Amino acid sequence: MSEQLDNQLDNKVSHKEPCPVASTEQMPLTSEITPVVATPVTAPTIKVPVVLAEPTLQIVVESDITLTPAATEIKRVKKNVFLNQVKLVPVAFTRIDGTDFFKVTRAKLFVAGHIRKNIEYASSACNGALRDRIADVQFSGFTDLTFPQTPGGPTPILGISEFAEANFLNEKTQMDARLDKAFFQNLVKYNEQPFGELVAANFFELDFSPIMAAPEGTFSTLREKIVLELTVKVLQVQQVRLGAGTNVITPNLLGLTPPMS
Repeated sequence: MSEQLDNQLDNKVSHKEPCPVASTEQMPLTSEITPVVATPVTAPTIKVPVVLAEPTLQIVVESDITLTPAATEIKRVKKNVFLNQVKLVPVAFTRIDGTDFFKVTRAKLFVAGHIRKNIEYASSACNGALRDRIADVQFSGFTDLTFPQTPGGPTPILGISEFAEANFLNEKTQMDARLDKAFFQNLVKYNEQPFGELVAANFFELDFSPIMAAPEGTFSTLREKIVLELTVKVLQVQQVRLGAGTNVITPNLLGLTPPMS
């Protein structure tokens, strides 16, 4: 009799119903198109990043990477680029007619960063797990850029700050200067900083041991020679007037020195 009761209890336990879960029924909602009213604007002015140049730089680096434990075979090398800086330094200008702003016609582009390498290799251990070595290979350099890159294309725009000083004669003698009196004028222009964006990286790489290893032998140094073709964008936020004959809008901030027409 006790065995039958035990079996009945076991069946009840094994056929236990799943725990209930609280749920909320979702009510259907109506959806309608929201009407909009178009306001005609013949030539709106917007402020957007403008692509000034998109150069491809060739960077050549060589480095030695230590492998611990020693390797018998390189299985795979995965690479990525990380940029620390993309800086534009203008070196030549032309004035924008009727304003006190300047177009940059030539500049130096400084680029610096590192290549992150993830090296997978086999060690000398029989049936051993693959080893992993991560290394950062630094690089830096510069290149020349001329603007515009294409006829009629955009250029960096910079406003040069102005400082003026006026001095006075001694009104009593009219023969010497008054060192205790002066007039000063400062016009400070705050420019949008040109900046860079990473577009693409194309790697050409040769990895080898400086000392040739025998079959099934080990090597602890991996020498790499990398040719990196790095593509970047150089941009600057500018005001652009849309419409027929799209133009870049430049403010006219007059100082004491009138702009050249």
